[in-house]
Amino acid sequence: MLTTILAFIVALGIIITFHEYGHYWAARRCGVKVLRFSVGFGKPLFKRVDKTGTEWVVAGIPLGGYVKMQDEPEPGASEEQKKQAFSQQPVKNRFFIVSAGPIANFILAAVLYAALNLIGTEEPAPILAQPSVGTPAAQAGIAAGDRVTAVNGQPVQSWNQARWLMLDDMIHGGVVMLSIDRFGRQSDLQVALPGAGSEPDTDALAKAGLELQPGKTVITSVQPDGAGHRAGLMDGDVVQLINGQPVRNVLELIQTVQANPDRSLNMVVERQSAQISLEITPAAAQGQDGTIVGRIGVGLANEMPMVTVEHGLVQSVWQGVTRTFETAWFSLKMLGSMITGAVSWKNISGPVTIADYAGQTAQIGLTAYLAFLALVSVSIGVLNLLPIPMLDGGHLMYYTVEMVRGKPTPEHWMAAGQKIGLVLLAGLMTLAIFNDVTRLLG
Repeated sequence: MLTTILAFIVALGIIITFHEYGHYWAARRCGVKVLRFSVGFGKPLFKRVDKTGTEWVVAGIPLGGYVKMQDEPEPGASEEQKKQAFSQQPVKNRFFIVSAGPIANFILAAVLYAALNLIGTEEPAPILAQPSVGTPAAQAGIAAGDRVTAVNGQPVQSWNQARWLMLDDMIHGGVVMLSIDRFGRQSDLQVALPGAGSEPDTDALAKAGLELQPGKTVITSVQPDGAGHRAGLMDGDVVQLINGQPVRNVLELIQTVQANPDRSLNMVVERQSAQISLEITPAAAQGQDGTIVGRIGVGLANEMPMVTVEHGLVQSVWQGVTRTFETAWFSLKMLGSMITGAVSWKNISGPVTIADYAGQTAQIGLTAYLAFLALVSVSIGVLNLLPIPMLDGGHLMYYTVEMVRGKPTPEHWMAAGQKIGLVLLAGLMTLAIFNDVTRLLG
């Protein structure tokens, strides 16, 4: 829980502070006086005033930050001082200052994606499992051990890359062309994806029969005096069979052990290229729901074939930019699909889900956490550009109207827009929190 909270606070602090720095930088370029730049909210813990008169503050509540500009000229201000007020800026300058926040989020995401490409990431190899009979993958001719080398003509090195290229079809449904390497022979197969539609928690690829080949089920630790230790299990053993049935993944092994308290099981493991048969009797223990389950006192891991994905500097930067653009565009398409009813509104996530993902990625490792930061930064940028009054996009909408009309947007239009924006934002936040609670209860 502590890791989740800290990871969420750090993520939110970085992303929002970067967003606000975009506004600050643009305001200074346009000659607008910035009164305060605060990292965090609430009572200041530290503050310093620079030579331009800006007060830099670190506050006690580390949930983002804000920039306070001089909006209107002070009474008795000189002509030069009046020009430093935001409201006195030409519309093109105001447009630039407001849009700089979301743009900063996109820049942050592009830098993070580029850094990940440059340092390299360990990702699952795109080697497929045998699809279930009747699934689209089985009908297309996919077989166990097939390695995906390209999706719709675009080469891939990892399963993550393949999933990204199939993401749109995973949500909306469609036909994807997979280039397959099977024992050194190349072939192209078409697979129809059903799409997730109104089921946001459904893995559309798994539904279509496209799943990774199961990895090795490995014993990572053995508790002293546990059933596994008494039977002779050792760290590094690869579990192959239990009671004559192949062990395809960790979950299957756990389910079999839990279902057989105080009953002897035959387990075949691979140890240093040799197969060893062991008799093991799971100890009876009380499960979380109060029922009696079997325990053997070992740690387990699912070891998947991995590949290192990395690129040179120029390609990393280019891919960082394109990944940011593609993520932003996909977010907009998802929103459009929700409005038309093609995709469920259950896909909207709130702060609880975001915090949960922050904690999960932080526990996985730095690269996963940086990828999470990039994704949320893009989402914040897209959200702020929506033409909803009270958001940056709402102000940009007003400025666009001003450019077209040649004069400021009428006050009563803006007042009505503020009320509409407040209702829309309140509705979105309520829906997001409702979805969060529903996921938790589920």
